[in-house]
Amino acid sequence: MLRRRTIAVNDVELNVIDAGPSDGPLVILAHGFPELGYSWRHQVPALAEAGYRVLAPDQRGYGLSSRPEEIAAYDIEHLSADLIGLIDEIGAEKAVLVGHDWGSMVVWQTTLLHPDRVAGVCGMSVPFSPRPPAPPTQLWRQVFDGQFFYILYFQEPGVADAELDADPAKVMRRLLSGTRTDVGTSIEANADDGRGFVERAPEPAHLPAWLSQEELDVYVAEFTRTGFTGGLNWYRNFDRNWELTPQLDGATIDVPSLFIGGKLDPVLLMAPPDAQAQWLTDFRGNQLIEDAGHWVQQEKANEVNTALLNWLRDITKEH
Repeated sequence: MLRRRTIAVNDVELNVIDAGPSDGPLVILAHGFPELGYSWRHQVPALAEAGYRVLAPDQRGYGLSSRPEEIAAYDIEHLSADLIGLIDEIGAEKAVLVGHDWGSMVVWQTTLLHPDRVAGVCGMSVPFSPRPPAPPTQLWRQVFDGQFFYILYFQEPGVADAELDADPAKVMRRLLSGTRTDVGTSIEANADDGRGFVERAPEPAHLPAWLSQEELDVYVAEFTRTGFTGGLNWYRNFDRNWELTPQLDGATIDVPSLFIGGKLDPVLLMAPPDAQAQWLTDFRGNQLIEDAGHWVQQEKANEVNTALLNWLRDITKEH
């Protein structure tokens, strides 16, 4: 049974899975969209058993944690400060940060914003990207002119929210069963033809082997209760995040870093992991997992745990 508690940080309350010895090296696991701290259910016990103190929060906007109404409450300064607040609450000087999907973007950026508080950083499924030359949505509008691009679709408050909130079971079933390059999508998935986000994802004939109905039900129950607006608000801060962080232009990640991804993850077609090495000065490499898509730490838990623990042992020994 995963131990849960509520921790007040940075003007919100985060519901956190807390495991492992109180004096172990601190590892914080940051989930993505649309997920929960529960997404790390296979990593928490393995890391705790290996002697690490593990915190896996429902991040702001998700699950049992606070869901502020203001869109700006989900900018990178707030999201990073939440993780630093967890480190402070534990009384630790530093933590190793591990993120998946949107959580990867948060841990990469937190490392840039608070380098003295991070002992190591691992991104999963979303490689490190340097600061772009212009606001991100401006660049995407040029690249995807006349096409559907989900991040741009997510920008208008209320639109994607209504579509996703209408049937959380369908959203979670389709997203968790798909998001792999070997799963067929509807014809012209990127055509700007009036369809929303969920309709472009194929309906699975059955759940994948790694996901039980009971596990899916956890996600469905939570998003039925909370809706998706909290998570969507993270996307609505891309330009604000850019405006807030001019000092990060050309910045490098100088703590030990690792990238883990699934070889069948479509995100890696858009953001090839090989491109990040020049920005990571202590990069321990890309670990690309066979037969895994976007939900890599759930799809291939044993392989991910092995890669993560090997890296953690290496960097913990060095300090």
